[in-house]
Amino acid sequence: MPKADSINSPQVGAHVSIQGGVENAPEMARELGCEVMQIFSRPPQGGTGQELTPEVIKNFKLKIESCGLKAVYIHAPYYINLASTENRIRYGSIGAIRTELERASLLGAKYVMTHLGSAKEMENSEAIKKVIEGLEKVLDGYNGSAKLLIENSAGAGKIIGADIKEIEDILSKIKHPALAGICLDTQHGFASGYDWKSGINFENIKLIHANDSATDLGSRKDRHEHIGKGKIGMDGFAQIAAFAKKQKIDLICETDYPEVTEDIKVLKKLIK
Repeated sequence: MPKADSINSPQVGAHVSIQGGVENAPEMARELGCEVMQIFSRPPQGGTGQELTPEVIKNFKLKIESCGLKAVYIHAPYYINLASTENRIRYGSIGAIRTELERASLLGAKYVMTHLGSAKEMENSEAIKKVIEGLEKVLDGYNGSAKLLIENSAGAGKIIGADIKEIEDILSKIKHPALAGICLDTQHGFASGYDWKSGINFENIKLIHANDSATDLGSRKDRHEHIGKGKIGMDGFAQIAAFAKKQKIDLICETDYPEVTEDIKVLKKLIK
């Protein structure tokens, strides 16, 4: 499978359903106009998911190639909380991310992105320490091809990772080559107070979730909107696209069907 960094990036795609099996996703992605795609490799709310047999893996990779997709990205399950005080949740989260990295490596995906969780009743410094320890456990002994990204959050409650500088600090404390950087969700960032109309000044961004925001700047609410139809607007996305083009970073839309096809078209025009 071609790697995104070997192509004249950025490429544009969307999050695609795996209904009926992961091997069905590439054709759906092609129909939407995707050049790259993102999937869950298993149910995001929990569960073991589809067995990735040699036949499934072979068919998936053949369809990726035949559908002209340049890269595949995988989103970790939603229930991740590396800062939980409950060992069942915390160690379950560690195991889930590690499993996702291994499944991604089998499928030839480039990155797995994950949220970090919530501090809840803990002090933030203690929660971040737990997150760092958890990520180190995830990566201990891991030598697969897929790499891990940390995705920023919208900031509701005591969520960890709404502050992108906080993510950069976490990254700086973990020395493992499989921890590659940040997946920037534009809506989450906007909801956390980052106005993209002023541009993007962060390093370590390896992938962008390109979503407009249905809620105001600093709202702390996770509400995606179609490109140019929300509060970030076309001025903001012009800056986002310019950054992606300069840094050669792929863009993934996580908006609703069928309008996501229009979002893909808009982004393709912006990065030309």
